[in-house]
Amino acid sequence: MLVPGASVRLEPSRSALRKTAFSLRVVEYEGVWVSIDAQVPNKLIRKALANRILQPFQDLEFVRSEPAYKNGRFDFMLTEQTGRKVYLEVKSVTLVERECGFFPDAPTERGRRHLQHLADLVQAGSRCAVVFVIQRHDVKWFQPNYRTDPAFAEALRQAVSCGVEVYAYRCHVSPAGISLGERLPVLV
Repeated sequence: MLVPGASVRLEPSRSALRKTAFSLRVVEYEGVWVSIDAQVPNKLIRKALANRILQPFQDLEFVRSEPAYKNGRFDFMLTEQTGRKVYLEVKSVTLVERECGFFPDAPTERGRRHLQHLADLVQAGSRCAVVFVIQRHDVKWFQPNYRTDPAFAEALRQAVSCGVEVYAYRCHVSPAGISLGERLPVLV
């Protein structure tokens, strides 16, 4: 995506400790604006949860970001009216081929651990979900990237068989900003 002559959007850095004065936010790739800021998906989901517009979770109470679990953290913890805990893990997706979003774009041991921990929590009585946020609009469905990381794809399949919910959303991206878009079909 980052090739000479590519159109990009930069923002001034807010930290004096940064090595560069700007942060790269979006790039135009083959006529499509793509957000490459890995922090954006969590911000979009957090905002959707706060505004109660993320349909699978709109009736839940937000508890906190980054709840600890074993040797790691999940992105969000919520609760149902019954008090049952709900854990969400958000994944950033930028790889799209033939209108399909793929995750991961490189092998991810951490991603596999997250899925295994979510499956463990479901078996212990919690509700858990992984939300794939595709940071571009030119996508019609999502599936795990079996070619790049077959172990992650298998871990996702096993997590789903244990009851972990999987959702995918595309984003609307332009140089002016990014917003969470429509929910997409997921092929596991």
